[in-house]
Amino acid sequence: MKRQRGVALLLVLWVLALLGTLLAGLVGWVHLQNRQALWQRQHLQGQLAAEAGIALAVIAQLDRDPQRRWLADRQVHALRFADAELAVSLRSEQGQLDLNAAPAELIARLLQACGAAPAEARQLAHAVEQRRGEDQTPLRMVEELREIPGMTQALYLRAAPYVTLWSGLPSPDPRFAAPWLQRTLNLPRAPAAVMPAGSIITLKSRATLPGGYSTTLRVTLLLNPSKEGARPYRVLRWQE
Repeated sequence: MKRQRGVALLLVLWVLALLGTLLAGLVGWVHLQNRQALWQRQHLQGQLAAEAGIALAVIAQLDRDPQRRWLADRQVHALRFADAELAVSLRSEQGQLDLNAAPAELIARLLQACGAAPAEARQLAHAVEQRRGEDQTPLRMVEELREIPGMTQALYLRAAPYVTLWSGLPSPDPRFAAPWLQRTLNLPRAPAAVMPAGSIITLKSRATLPGGYSTTLRVTLLLNPSKEGARPYRVLRWQE
């Protein structure tokens, strides 16, 4: 009888331990679900706020009064949307190195400044030239630079912020180029831009929520304000 009671007690203890383990797992799962729901809500709020920053910048660029338009000087504009703090900047794609129009020499110079050996930089630049020359098909996405044979992820990440596909210029306009790119490509000195940014711009919008969560968007747009009834811009590139 005592033996049966002992077995029953062990069985009860085992069941209690199992229930405790299941309960702990359930509590952990609930906490995880709550954290995921919080992250998703914050991500959505941050995304919407960052998109609002893009919209505010576009409105400024389409203003009929040129004095109200932003300069393409990459300076941060502090804005607010609902409870979010926004930091929005604008650059002109005319100040970037166009992979579809620049000579191989300038592409190689940029890649070498980003860390490639001289011979490697020349080889990669030649590969870019060959790539865009196939059937006269231009590169359509900046990410295609990463697919060039021999291109490393590290080199791509260093070069990507300074290139474009849409300016159509063989060399960056020094009035809009970043100082580092001006020095790297030995561009002529030019005063900071005080003229319109052009029709193709890139906007960077960073939204910070009250709890500290932040989201950043980089969007390249083709502005088209002249056609009434049509959307005033077209998205060329969207980065989250």
